[in-house]
Amino acid sequence: MSEQIVAIGLEGIVVAETDLSLVDGINGHLVYRNHWARDLAINHTFEEVAHLLWFGHLPSAEECKALEDKLAAQRELPAHVKAAIDAIPADVDMMSVLRSAVSLLGESGHSWPPTIDQVISVTAKMPTIVAYRFARLTGKQPIEPNPALKHTANYLYMLQGKEPVAAHVRALDAYLILTQEHGMNASTFAARVVSSTRSDLISAITAAIGALKGPLHGGAPSEVTEMVEAIGTKENAEPWLRHKLENGERLMGFGHRVYKTIDPRATALRVVASQLSADDPWFDLATHIEKVALELLDEYKPGRKLHTNVEFFAAAVMRAVGLKDEMFTPTFAISRVVGWSAHVLEQAANNRIIRPQSNYTGSMPE
Repeated sequence: MSEQIVAIGLEGIVVAETDLSLVDGINGHLVYRNHWARDLAINHTFEEVAHLLWFGHLPSAEECKALEDKLAAQRELPAHVKAAIDAIPADVDMMSVLRSAVSLLGESGHSWPPTIDQVISVTAKMPTIVAYRFARLTGKQPIEPNPALKHTANYLYMLQGKEPVAAHVRALDAYLILTQEHGMNASTFAARVVSSTRSDLISAITAAIGALKGPLHGGAPSEVTEMVEAIGTKENAEPWLRHKLENGERLMGFGHRVYKTIDPRATALRVVASQLSADDPWFDLATHIEKVALELLDEYKPGRKLHTNVEFFAAAVMRAVGLKDEMFTPTFAISRVVGWSAHVLEQAANNRIIRPQSNYTGSMPE
């Protein structure tokens, strides 16, 4: 057997061509279909950017309203999905519940190839699943979706039981836009692999949720909040961070597998978070910690190019809008479903089953 090159983890291997996004880690660029993601996050809404990824262009006012209406009309959960969520024990984590509930959405009308109506339906229902489960866990009556509210505002409304303030909606909208799509990451690859077998959209999204659930992929904004709260004061920042680095421990919210310069998503979220929380003592402490951490990382790990990543300022936004730590990764999922589904549509349009090989390293039989 001829020797083959092995790329553990498929690192550096190109498995598809896409016009959905460009992730340029060397130059710190994130592009969604010919638009800078940071500009989209600051100047557009969740629905507008979803339209861009699904249909290939930013919508007109009429197109945007039509998509908003379609999403609003699809938010209700079927009775059997609610019953299944109710039956899941309280100690089962939110991502596992989301994965199981989404898998139950494919009972009919989800054959291959996927359709945009299927995509809109699952995107609309995922926030309702998360909010329904959260209400049950906190002993509250689940709040039904409000069709008068847009996607992000409705999510906060279902979680908090009141119409959210505009600044909170804007901040969370920016975060959800910045996490809608990010190239051929693990969960997106999982979705495309499943779809390449001509399995249905729901199976592909369920697989993607399973991949995002893993701690190496789903991000750790909650660990950033734990770090900031453990430090407590500006005076404690340098000794606390220095102690971590001297013990070989990782500083949460810094460094990224792809970006070797400033994460463009962090840059955009810094702008949004500063507007939202400029007078917030927690945010003031977090920005001080960021400054000290970057100085110490340069001292202890010169040349490593460890910069602030999206999780750091995601933590600031999540805390400001009142989301609990356990809601961080599920909230990530309800945005990333836009990118997952866009990739599934793209895969289906030019499908070939994804079937890599492996090198056998065992012994041969006698």
